[in-house]
Amino acid sequence: MGLMVLPNLDHHFIARNQSIPSELIPSHGRVISSTVDVYQSPTTASKLISTLWQDHVHPINSVTVGDEEPAYNRIWYEMGNEGFVHSGAIQPVCIRTNPEVEEIISSGRLGEVTVPFTNAVWHPKSLHLVTYRLYYGTVFWVKSAVRDNNQKLWYKIADDKWKIHYYVEATHMHLFEPEEITPISPEIPTDQKLIEVRLQEQAVIAYEKGVPVFFAKTATGARFIDGDYRTQPGIYITNRKRPSRHMAAGDPAAPNSYDLPGIPWVTYLTESGVSFHGTYWHNDYGKPRSHGCINLIPSDAQWIYRWSSPSVPFGEETFMEKTGTRVDIF
Repeated sequence: MGLMVLPNLDHHFIARNQSIPSELIPSHGRVISSTVDVYQSPTTASKLISTLWQDHVHPINSVTVGDEEPAYNRIWYEMGNEGFVHSGAIQPVCIRTNPEVEEIISSGRLGEVTVPFTNAVWHPKSLHLVTYRLYYGTVFWVKSAVRDNNQKLWYKIADDKWKIHYYVEATHMHLFEPEEITPISPEIPTDQKLIEVRLQEQAVIAYEKGVPVFFAKTATGARFIDGDYRTQPGIYITNRKRPSRHMAAGDPAAPNSYDLPGIPWVTYLTESGVSFHGTYWHNDYGKPRSHGCINLIPSDAQWIYRWSSPSVPFGEETFMEKTGTRVDIF
């Protein structure tokens, strides 16, 4: 199948998700890079207006296609009254607060950050001691809830990498219900599902009985100064999953200089950790730029996580089976 027909896949996939609530459609953009240039028009050839700084948040007024550079990603955002910014340096976000849940079951609850960012602290009595800044779309295990002296509720987060705990404002996290992460198309036999990762086109396509049902742009592994991390072609299976993973200190998605908590919807392909997963530190899909993994926007990573085998029971932090969905990387 040639990529000339892939635009139809986008329409087909959207049709399967018509029930997405309007409040979940990103309305703002968070600056990801340390700085990003703002232009008068959606092209770097136009007048440079200003500079935005990391973690600035502005409304996204419109989305448009810029000129031919960069060819792999021509999407630009009109950011409030600031001007136009290339999408690769902007994370689309919502600003959504959530009801407090004071009673947390002993096994914990899976929660997602629903604001552009929130500062996790070592303890609600020490708000100036920030552990991590947690970003929109990241996912964590909430183990308990506690109120501070002002009766504000905080969730206690268990970090799966360093075996520490920190606290996040409860209203900044949505706790998932079972129906939100149930399997997609469970009636389709595992051997009738297939995922293709096309390295040249930087595309991920999912098939049911030979029919494409999902398409997403991706960013696969690249070659860097510190090593060759290119995603290797081959046949794999998705037999291990984690809905949340702190990747750091040499993990395939995060070399020694990185420390990335709450990476969402991790579907592994290899024992060394190469996986599909959501990405919040860039929005620049269409070219290789990862350290071996297959980067997707969080909602696309969640779709792959829910659609592929094995199906993860609600509340499981890690799940593995001997069989899974076939993945062809070429």
